[in-house]
Amino acid sequence: MVICLVAILFTVAANRLWGLQVLAEQAAMDTVVGNLRSALGMKVAELFTKGDMAGLRALEGSNPMALLAQTPENYLGEQVGQVTQRGSWIYRPGDRTLVYRAKNEAYFKGHGGQPEAHFRVRLVYEDRNRNGRFDPGRDAVNGVRLVAVEPYAWSE
Repeated sequence: MVICLVAILFTVAANRLWGLQVLAEQAAMDTVVGNLRSALGMKVAELFTKGDMAGLRALEGSNPMALLAQTPENYLGEQVGQVTQRGSWIYRPGDRTLVYRAKNEAYFKGHGGQPEAHFRVRLVYEDRNRNGRFDPGRDAVNGVRLVAVEPYAWSE
C-alpha cells in the first residue's frame, strides 16, 4: 500500500515538475525576445534623433543579437542550416532569420510544425503608393519591429 502511494505521489510530482520546466523555458524565450525588442527600440530612437533613415532601413533583416550588450548563453552565433542544439538560438544570415529551437520539443509547435520559432527584423513604414513594398524616397520609415515569421505556441 505504501509503495502504491509513493508511486502515485512521485507521478504527480514528476508531471508538475515537467510542466514547470516548460513554463520556465517559455519565460526564458519570452525574456530574450523582450530584450531584443527593447534593444531595437533604443537603436531606432538613436537613429531617429540623428535623422539616419538609411541606418533605419539597414536594420531590416539584421541580427538583433548584435544590439545586446551581452548575448544569452544559449546563443550559438551566426550559422547556416538548422539549430541542432535544443534550447538554443542562432542567426541565419542567408535568410536573415533569428531561430530558437525549443528544448521541450513535445510542448512547442512552431515554424512549419517544427519545434522552432523564427523571428525577423522587419521595417515598419507608411506605404504611400499602396504597392505593398517599401520604396525609398516615396514611403515614410516609421521604425523596425522584431516579428515572428509564423505563429508559434506552447502547450502544457
